[in-house]
Amino acid sequence: MNTKSIFASLAVLGAVLVSANAPSFAGNGWHQNREQRFDNNHPRRSEVLDRSNNLNRRINNNRGNLNGHYGQLKQSDRNIRTQEQRMAHRNGGYITQGQQSKINKEENHLNNQIKRDR
Repeated sequence: MNTKSIFASLAVLGAVLVSANAPSFAGNGWHQNREQRFDNNHPRRSEVLDRSNNLNRRINNNRGNLNGHYGQLKQSDRNIRTQEQRMAHRNGGYITQGQQSKINKEENHLNNQIKRDR
């Protein structure tokens, strides 16, 4: 056996050993996309952010019908999102039920402002 075939055999053997010892991610949620994993790991944040996205979409869709309050409503939406991110940062990526409740109240208020201005 020549040197090239020995090295080739060792490379194949090494690859087989590495793949045999590699962890399987099939049952660990790694097949899910990033957003699904985030939703599963951070359900409160996901709910708050989904609602914020819906409010933002409503503001953008009604831009001309908001009695000149478009900029103010956009800023309020950004403030809520920034507040959520700060809360999560302080808690290691999560928000508490109390924090979620506080943000929901602010989102309810913003939602009512959008309804009034339309």
